[in-house]
Amino acid sequence: MPRSLVASVLILSLASLVNAETKRPNIVFCFADDWGRYASAYAKYESRPTPNAVVKTPNIDRVAARGVLFRNAFVNAPSCTPCRSALLSGRYFFNTGRGAILQGAVWDSAIPAWPLLLQQSGYHIGKTAKVWSPGTPADAPFGMQKHAYQKAGMRFNNFSETVTTMVKAGKSVAAAREELLAEVRGNFTDFLKAREGDKPFCYWFGPTTVHRTWIKGSGKALWNIDPESLKGKLPANLPDVPEVREDFADYLGEAHAYDAYVGVLLKQLEDSGELANTIVVVSGDHGAPGFPGGKCNLYDFGVGVALMAAGPGIPSGRHVDDFVNLMDLAPTFLELGGAELPKGMNGRSLVNVLKSEKSGQVDPERTWVVTGRERHVGGARAGNLPYPHRALRTKEFLYIRNFAPDRMPMGEPGNLDAPAKDLESVTYTAYSDMDASPTKAWLIANRNDPKWKWHYDYAFGKRPAEELYELASDPDQVKNVAGDAKHAAAKAELSAKLLRILTDAGDPRVTEPECRFERATFLEVPANKPKR
Repeated sequence: MPRSLVASVLILSLASLVNAETKRPNIVFCFADDWGRYASAYAKYESRPTPNAVVKTPNIDRVAARGVLFRNAFVNAPSCTPCRSALLSGRYFFNTGRGAILQGAVWDSAIPAWPLLLQQSGYHIGKTAKVWSPGTPADAPFGMQKHAYQKAGMRFNNFSETVTTMVKAGKSVAAAREELLAEVRGNFTDFLKAREGDKPFCYWFGPTTVHRTWIKGSGKALWNIDPESLKGKLPANLPDVPEVREDFADYLGEAHAYDAYVGVLLKQLEDSGELANTIVVVSGDHGAPGFPGGKCNLYDFGVGVALMAAGPGIPSGRHVDDFVNLMDLAPTFLELGGAELPKGMNGRSLVNVLKSEKSGQVDPERTWVVTGRERHVGGARAGNLPYPHRALRTKEFLYIRNFAPDRMPMGEPGNLDAPAKDLESVTYTAYSDMDASPTKAWLIANRNDPKWKWHYDYAFGKRPAEELYELASDPDQVKNVAGDAKHAAAKAELSAKLLRILTDAGDPRVTEPECRFERATFLEVPANKPKR
């Protein structure tokens, strides 16, 4: 062979090797409403019985086994819109303008969102179901309608409701389930077909399946989850009674459905030959809805979420104890995709953690997270006031600072003396920052029973200005030790650290003499923004 030809072959070979090494990965982000930290992959890391010994999520577990499972992942805010505002922007929720609240939220178009930045860098992007706030406002950060792939159907978003209706019409549970899985499959297929050439792609799959409402008894009827298998496994903040066990079993049933959807996406990635070059990330936007201490609360039951990732460059079979705030995913996805990081991000990329071969604590600086909340449902409190609180979570402690302890954390009680037959409607109006649910109805119905009064007060009562929970002895965070002398030094240290972090990050709650979240004008819709 002539030397010139040999040289050409070598050059082409080296070029192919460089291209293979620099090929940007695809990204599939599975992000479920209200899922919390419930996946069977977590059970082996727990020292006591929990619902993770009951729930079965083989497809999500497969992602964890192929890559890394995070044991200390937290959302920035336990409410869908502020959590997603933080996730999309890589900023603390309080730095996203009106994205920091739920009802009345408007996305600030001056804040870059990572999916659009990936698109600008050459990615084919798309979504199915929910990305940002409820509904599909024209100014949503993901360009929701322009990049939506949903023509195959969206009934899977309400799994138990849809399947129950189909079964009543004569279908078997298996046949009904397959119809809904076919919708998931069809939407993703349409997205893959729309890709130009071999562009890297980023797909956001955001089912609202685990969000209430779901059908009472569906955990048992559709997934064979025996509510009594949860006896002795519920966290201490929940009454361990048949009504609550059934409600939680139904909740886990929706997680089973979400797992089935993830399985469909993984199979399509395999069949298309894309799995080996795809980063798959699975998580959820906050804790359980309609349960005390869950959604809208800064306890782990409200802000702790599952997080697992697998794909090229991520060593398999690992668990990580580093503390992760989901706003860290924005710089992570941008770094993985080779896109430039915009200014103003508070999050830190997780790429060094993902690509490490270590388990346990990988990054020595990731030892805490800050969470918080302002306003969830409009009108929950008189004057449309928020319930402002922030928290600092470390390995040893959870410290919560309540800036308005005179306010009701879950909203006003409303008319609790309505006739028993109207109890279901009462759960929608009373304490409206907690989703209506059988558990909520049970708490209200038993509020005067001395045996259960603690649970009622825990769920709905006013809270002190400071809360402190010592996690080794109180993992469910039900015993406030903020007033104990032996924890005074730890409380002072955590309080000072939280204030320092919030000040450095520019949190209006501590940096503005009159916090913008308290002003009535904060909720006025600007003239150039669509009304919601």
